[in-house]
Amino acid sequence: MTTTSHPTRAALFDLDGVVLDTESQYTRIWQRIGLTYRPDVEHLEQKIKGMTLASIFDAYFAGRELQAEITRRLDEAEAGMTYGYVAGLPDFVADLRRHGIRTAIVTSSNNAKMANVYAALPEFRAMFDAIITADRISRSKPDPECYLLAAAELGALPRHSCVFEDSFHGLEAGRRAAMHVVGLATTNPRHAIAPLADLVIDDFEGFGADRLPW
Repeated sequence: MTTTSHPTRAALFDLDGVVLDTESQYTRIWQRIGLTYRPDVEHLEQKIKGMTLASIFDAYFAGRELQAEITRRLDEAEAGMTYGYVAGLPDFVADLRRHGIRTAIVTSSNNAKMANVYAALPEFRAMFDAIITADRISRSKPDPECYLLAAAELGALPRHSCVFEDSFHGLEAGRRAAMHVVGLATTNPRHAIAPLADLVIDDFEGFGADRLPW
């Protein structure tokens, strides 16, 4: 008798703008930071999307005192943010589980930010099989390290993995990881992200595991 082995499939989600409807709040926060500390950089709030805080500091904010001040402002802002799901997300994740598809959060957020998420959404951690945060990443998106790490942790090969992203850095990371990519038009317009995605959706309403592009 022979048995058929089915490959492990994985759905890998960015956090802000993909799972959580928080991207507009971050845009306002980073606009204020940019105008205060780097008024010479146009649209800083767009340039940093998808980057870890360490990478943002390396690129735009030199000096420990300045970095400490920005960290303090971010911590205060994140503690007061509203954390709600992108439309249809919980039902979609439940559908993935019914189809045996493993799931992970892959985010540039740090553990301090995630503590706010867990406090606001007590069910969050149980919804996903793994959560990869900035504290486990040495190279920021668009480097594919974070997505390759998540797939390996779930036991899935890149070709059996699907990335869900909204930022240009994140979409590129999914491409460079040789994974399937679904773009969320929550942060950038459809026409702008389409070249970096196999499929573009507005949110997860009515979207099911049977529509994944693999």
